[in-house]
Amino acid sequence: MIKVLLVDDHEIVRSGVESLLNGTGDISVIAVAGSGEECLELLAENQLDVVLMDISMPGIGGAEASRRILLEFPAIKVIALSVYSDGHVPHQLMKMGAAGFISKSSPVEEMVIAIRKVMNGERYLCSEVARNLAFWGLDPDDNSPFSRLSQRESEVVVMILNGKSIKEMSESLTLSDKTINTYRYRLYEKLNVKNDVELTRLAIKFNFMN
Repeated sequence: MIKVLLVDDHEIVRSGVESLLNGTGDISVIAVAGSGEECLELLAENQLDVVLMDISMPGIGGAEASRRILLEFPAIKVIALSVYSDGHVPHQLMKMGAAGFISKSSPVEEMVIAIRKVMNGERYLCSEVARNLAFWGLDPDDNSPFSRLSQRESEVVVMILNGKSIKEMSESLTLSDKTINTYRYRLYEKLNVKNDVELTRLAIKFNFMN
């Protein structure tokens, strides 16, 4: 039996996916978590094979939780779930060592395929992500200034480029407006840009979102 920890901050998503996976016969959802912090606590209490990790969550976030899992529990397979199927997010997660990456626009049944594949020692990308990464490439781009950003800073960049307001970013990441602005100006310094217009131009130049 493949033992799974399901991590998503939306209860309705957790319930639906849990029901589907438990009905397969060879996969069992041992525990569910609604945050990265809760996920890390459950990992210390349970023997697990796979973590299905929603990347965009409040608190430390799914990307940071994934990083810690891959460092502290290297035997556990991490499959990332995200609304972002292109650009820096899947690129960074796969470089980090995630076993798979699935877009949230994919059929839920694809999670079953992904779990079985990674347990056989394969890496799994849904077709949408695979197509985008084929153009991006999985090798680090040392010439890109975006490679110097932390995962949280990268998330803020993605939101800025998608036209999100400070309020929308703070609500999505469960951070204060002041903290969002701190991330914003920190990444401005790292990227040597002065405003969102220059940030957008730099993102286009280095193919950040494609």
